[in-house]
Amino acid sequence: MERYSEIRQRLGAWYLWLLVWREKHIKERTFVLILALVVGIISGFAALLLKYLIHLISGALTSSVAINESNYLYLLWPVLGVLITSVFVRYVVRDNISHGVTRVLYAISQKKSRLKPHNMWASLISSSVTIGFGGSVGAEGPIVYTGAAIGSNLGSAFHLSPRVLMILVGCGAAAGIAGIFKAPIAGMLFTIEVLMLDLTAVSVLPLMISSVAAASISYSLTGYESEFFFSQSEAFMTTRIPYAVLLGLFCGFVSLYFTKAMNMMEHMFGKLGNPWLKFVVGGAILSMLIFLFPPLYGEGYGPINSLLNGNYAQIFDGSVFYDYRNEVWMVITFIALIILTKVFATSATNGGGGVGGTFAPSLYVGCMAGFLFAIVVNTLGVVEGGISVKNFALMGMAGVMSAVMHAPLMAIFLTAEMTGGYQLFLPLLIVSLVSYGTIRLFLPWSIYTMRLAQRGELLTHEKDKSVLTLLKIDNVIEKDFLPVRPDMSLKEMVDVISHSNRNLFPVVDKDGKLLGIVLLDDIRNIMFRPDLYRKIYVSKFMTAAPAKIEVGEPMDAVMKKFDDTNAWNLPVVENGKYVGFVSKSKIFNSYRRVLKHYTDD
Repeated sequence: MERYSEIRQRLGAWYLWLLVWREKHIKERTFVLILALVVGIISGFAALLLKYLIHLISGALTSSVAINESNYLYLLWPVLGVLITSVFVRYVVRDNISHGVTRVLYAISQKKSRLKPHNMWASLISSSVTIGFGGSVGAEGPIVYTGAAIGSNLGSAFHLSPRVLMILVGCGAAAGIAGIFKAPIAGMLFTIEVLMLDLTAVSVLPLMISSVAAASISYSLTGYESEFFFSQSEAFMTTRIPYAVLLGLFCGFVSLYFTKAMNMMEHMFGKLGNPWLKFVVGGAILSMLIFLFPPLYGEGYGPINSLLNGNYAQIFDGSVFYDYRNEVWMVITFIALIILTKVFATSATNGGGGVGGTFAPSLYVGCMAGFLFAIVVNTLGVVEGGISVKNFALMGMAGVMSAVMHAPLMAIFLTAEMTGGYQLFLPLLIVSLVSYGTIRLFLPWSIYTMRLAQRGELLTHEKDKSVLTLLKIDNVIEKDFLPVRPDMSLKEMVDVISHSNRNLFPVVDKDGKLLGIVLLDDIRNIMFRPDLYRKIYVSKFMTAAPAKIEVGEPMDAVMKKFDDTNAWNLPVVENGKYVGFVSKSKIFNSYRRVLKHYTDD
């Protein structure tokens, strides 16, 4: 025990020496670039490890699956994976690690970009089990969470400011996407469009370094092939542009359905309460859907590869519908049902206790939607010579991802980078932008930001709203106002005034409940009349507060109350009980300080 204590003391001494040496010899901007490189390398290896574990588990479990008949193991593996993950998260991690991207956004907006140390490994382990056993979710959300946690904890270890931590969190997230998809540009754009970090002179270089480092690790160890194999055998002709626009509209409405259905299922599982009941319901839905539609198993990258290369019959492998794989209307029906049920399989996986993201599901649904659109057009014969099923399947990936995530640029570059489909850049642009424009008519927020935006906890590119989000009502409450009671006489009120340096007084009852306020200006004409001291009581001259602010209320709502009432001070209450006052001057001072810190490049 003494030996262990001695080792800890020595490590602590070395750690302090390193901190002091770094501050003296390495400028902060240079040090951030060094950390960005380290974050990129570690996150790149983490992405490869996650992919390896998923393929190892999935390959071992599905090696005996028959292609030409139904497989009852699909009823067992997914629910077993969710069970193992649920037990691991509940009893080992002991923290909610679902919705990784949303939690990263929350950490940036509300927790000064600080993530817990266990987030560097918990999502990686749990999602590999969930997806390897067949959970119908993606690994991208967990690897973003993992990479962001690596950046956050590495920066925290060197006591860097929240502004720098935000950049390192973005570096980790970008590196996670770049490493798992071999897509460095998309990794950067993900951080800018989805995590909504500003692209400034300070942030751009670290993001580039992390993304390129992670992608280089991935390319070095797995080869230069793209994530999905796509060979463009049919050129995109300009006469097909109107159909690209129609595909964009179709993808926009598919994305709207995907987002709405996902939120509906999340609310349903949230109402169940009991985690074991959630597991039973989620496991039952997931297993039954995968048994009926085997392409829903896991991330779905196999079916995506099949459709991108025109081998659509392969998606019937292991299905009860295998004998109908050559009937075109059966193919159309099968694909349509997969699009409709994928969101339920994904929600059931996460709702039942599994861990995974909606990134891959949006890619998957997009590929299916593009394929369905093309095959229906060709079957109906509305276009002479038909349209390329492969090309439209690829374009559909960008369309749905763009709309679901509200990230059109990332969707375009990610689709091109992970398939090598750069020759389809124009149609990718068209489909992505039309789809994004379509969903924006109905939903102003992405599937990741919707929950936080509704609670006023989202950091955005708009500096004014961002600074208000960073401000907390608890930090601007002033408590040096002397309270008075309604049964106090004017004489007692004057005595209180003599001991106060404020001109405003809250009126509270014996339980501390706020009843009203007294303004010094309102009683100035009577406070110097001794003949009224015993005749008039506070209850006679107190007035109602123009508005009340609840503890924990978002700052944008607070500012709206100030604007609506034209007040300079407003009382703060908690369950009706008086807490203190908030003044405009206090808010303005805090706003200026945070804005200066937030924009200090």
